Amino acid sequence: MTDYILPAEWQPQSAIQLTWPHEGTDWKPYLEDITQTYIQLARQITRNERLIIAAQDPDSVKERLSYYLPTKNMRRVSFCQCPIDDTWARDHGALTLLPLKGSPKEKGDNAINLKFRFNGWGGKFPADNDNNIARHLYAAGHLASQMEEHDDFVLEGGAIESDGRGTIMTTLDCQMKRNPSLTQEQIEEELKRRLRAKRVVWLHHGHLSGDDTDGHIDTIVRMAPHNTLLYTRCDKTKDEHYADFKAMLRELRALRTAEGHVYKLIPLPLPDPIYDEADGHRLPATYANFLIINHAVLLPTYNQPEKDKAAAEALATAFPTRKIISIDARTIIRQHGSIHCLTMQFPQGTAK
Repeated sequence: MTDYILPAEWQPQSAIQLTWPHEGTDWKPYLEDITQTYIQLARQITRNERLIIAAQDPDSVKERLSYYLPTKNMRRVSFCQCPIDDTWARDHGALTLLPLKGSPKEKGDNAINLKFRFNGWGGKFPADNDNNIARHLYAAGHLASQMEEHDDFVLEGGAIESDGRGTIMTTLDCQMKRNPSLTQEQIEEELKRRLRAKRVVWLHHGHLSGDDTDGHIDTIVRMAPHNTLLYTRCDKTKDEHYADFKAMLRELRALRTAEGHVYKLIPLPLPDPIYDEADGHRLPATYANFLIINHAVLLPTYNQPEKDKAAAEALATAFPTRKIISIDARTIIRQHGSIHCLTMQFPQGTAK
């Protein structure tokens, strides 16, 4: 029996990681717009907890951020200088295991930072620098306790959800494309062994148009307290997502918790189509890519008042004790991600 667990994201946190955009990233054409979005994220995060920023030029980021954030908020920000390919901290950031309550390792600084191999979502994009960001943070003393290297296995944080009780949820398509030499059964055993999980729940449906992650779980289904699943629902029969998302809903209704109970299902609306300005392809807009922080949830919005409101109400139902804060994600979505994709949380007591 393992002495560790991958905590749920709603458990108390020490800090959030952001990896700051710069001119050498794909954000260059709208760098000022995305920088303003990052400043909004930094403002909300530092109201509730610490913020760790990985940046190529920390001094310039600090100067810019100091202009917008009060001094008391800036005291909660720390910086780490490192080379950066892109900014998706969810996928190149370290995952953190905590000792189980009551285990001999619970006392003291015994958390484990898991550094998996990040290969640019299956080799789609350059990733050598991003694959090393977690190492830089650890070497610079930002992350507590020990670091476990798992460079023989590809895993992205956006590809998994944890209930904090030993259940991991993921999607078949993504995992099979990341480790193509392994079977589903072998991947499941690796996930359980490396994440100290008791079981893996697989989803086979729910692909979001424009998503280049091969079906990250954090774009379609998210775990919440009290055996709750927030899921993306498509109600328009002529929408390209309709049939596949109906099939996903059937999967979710058939799922059971480790104790044999049904999950409480809360639907999130599918945003109206948003298209890329350059070539017209549909972008993967989703409300499921929210970020849970201490005392609040940051909700991506898309200037669609009725659906933005419905998504906020759904989150308020799932997280009744937290403030729901809307963040305009229309710039983020231009690079095929949203708020959760840009961030990585570190549980309480695990960030220095």
